[in-house]
Amino acid sequence: MRLLQELFTTDVGLFSAVGIAFMLGMGVFFLRLFTRDDAPAAQPDPREGSR
Repeated sequence: MRLLQELFTTDVGLFSAVGIAFMLGMGVFFLRLFTRDDAPAAQPDPREGSR
């Protein structure tokens, strides 16, 4: 209980909590960024078909 009180009431604890939340948010962002599969399908070049 004392650790949670110190985490949310002191300056150092608040900086730590913000840093932990920021790093977790970055982890979620990068996980979603690198694992999504929304690459556009390969479109045939219209100039290639006119030969």
